[in-house]
Amino acid sequence: MTDVGARVTDVGEPGVRGVRHAVRRGAERVGAATPADRDRAVDALRAAAVLGVVLGHWLVTALVADGRALRTASPLQHMPWLTPVSWLFQTLAVFFLVGGHVATRGLASARARGIPYHRWLTARLTRLFTPVAAVLGLWTVAVLALLLSGAEFGTIRTLVKLALSPLWFLVVFAALTAATPLLTRLHPLWPLTVVLHVDLLRFGLGGPSWLGWVNVAAGWLVPYTLGAAWTRGELERRRAGWVLLAGGAAATAGLVAWAGYPASMVGVPGEGMSNLDPPTLAVVTFGLAQCGLALLLRERLRRAMRRPVAWAAVALVNLSAMTVFLWHQTALMATTATGLLVGRLPGLHTLPDSLGWVGARLLWLPVFALALAACWAAFRFFGQGAGGRGRRSRVVRAHHPSDRGTAAKAPHV
Repeated sequence: MTDVGARVTDVGEPGVRGVRHAVRRGAERVGAATPADRDRAVDALRAAAVLGVVLGHWLVTALVADGRALRTASPLQHMPWLTPVSWLFQTLAVFFLVGGHVATRGLASARARGIPYHRWLTARLTRLFTPVAAVLGLWTVAVLALLLSGAEFGTIRTLVKLALSPLWFLVVFAALTAATPLLTRLHPLWPLTVVLHVDLLRFGLGGPSWLGWVNVAAGWLVPYTLGAAWTRGELERRRAGWVLLAGGAAATAGLVAWAGYPASMVGVPGEGMSNLDPPTLAVVTFGLAQCGLALLLRERLRRAMRRPVAWAAVALVNLSAMTVFLWHQTALMATTATGLLVGRLPGLHTLPDSLGWVGARLLWLPVFALALAACWAAFRFFGQGAGGRGRRSRVVRAHHPSDRGTAAKAPHV
């Protein structure tokens, strides 16, 4: 028995060491292909923002089987004490902060190289929207198949709404990207003032509810213009991060405690008011706190990204960011639909009203990740933008002597 165990160990340990060695070699190749002056903290923040959105949706979105129909529910609806989960995974403000920083930096670099605005914008929007074609194509086919199969219209509407919900973000982000030349010098206090007055009119003076949609632009302009301020060098001191973190957190706590704003930073089914749809002053001040924390973490992230494996993981997420973002809801629904063939499974089709559901949902996360990996393998070509496989990565690339000057001008565009 001892001899058998020894032989298994002898075989197993070299195999594990071989895998670790291969992973490390691959990570070192990624590091070697990364421009030396690239600000890896920017990529780490972007990766954290994307993964935060994905995990947040997977944790708080439930598709409950009710006979032949599926309806959405949320554990935050039945267990409001889980509300802090929404604080951890509602990371859109960080994404807009990084987006504003990268866009303004990229525009300045393009101008320095003589690239006209329309070419710069076309390249960015092409990379942004090319992956959308695959999502729309697949769901067009899926909807037709569901209609022909006699599926209930309510179920189809629920699925389509979830699948296409990430597209609202792309429309807003594209609009802000197009307006970047006008926003490079805009102080974040201006859009913040707009959000304040819109909420004052809506909630304080009984104004029309449609006014809230002004905040879809104004609300996300706040972190986007903070990103522009970062590019201008106005947020380099740690004091700026602390002011944003402390001020945003205090303002959010006051708005929730005394002004009647929901504590959840995501929408909750059945709740009369949502902080996110459309954005409210509370979610914007909460975003200020998140941006402050992100700015404070920059140096630590830069040090952490010197580790080859950590940087390789972040680089992979960034290279696949659009695919992951656009397909994560489809991965959730594909798993849910497949599971229905077996029956009503806990954590997947059952009402999210107990800790048992939470435990079961955590066990489903790896399955969602596998489904998302399958979507990535099938549709990653679309996520590479107009250039397809021939296009060089914006995150990692081979070094050539002629690249050094360009890299120095635009380390992370």
